[in-house]
Amino acid sequence: MSFGTEGESASRINGIKSTLRIISDFPKPGMLFSDITPLLLDPKAFKDTIDFFVERYKNENISVVAGIESRGFIFGPSIALAIGAKFVALRKPNKLPGEVISENYDLEYGSDCLEMHVGAVTSGDRALVVDDLIATGGTVCAAMNLLGTF
Repeated sequence: MSFGTEGESASRINGIKSTLRIISDFPKPGMLFSDITPLLLDPKAFKDTIDFFVERYKNENISVVAGIESRGFIFGPSIALAIGAKFVALRKPNKLPGEVISENYDLEYGSDCLEMHVGAVTSGDRALVVDDLIATGGTVCAAMNLLGTF
């Protein structure tokens, strides 16, 4: 899969950007929220988004794509399938049946926890973490800690 010339890549990026809706003061005053739902309604922009990730990571020997609840569930499985990796869901507490491992983390407005099924990741797996944003980095750090506990 090739993206062609630099101009074609720029055109695809602009197409993706044009589908994002910026909402001021959501979910709290002073915050800017990038709404991806219009991107999901545009099959070309959605496919281009997935294709950019696949092109970037297809030759990186990724064996696990870990998606953080919940937007990581939108992009993660498609990326995992395209690069031949398994998908692992990292969920909020009490959402996964069976035995799980947990990692608590701090947020800019409190604390939270992520859980993963025991045995979902094994020694030697190489992981790509998919999330929708990085604010304080707490969620992605919790994800990395979970993925490193195998």
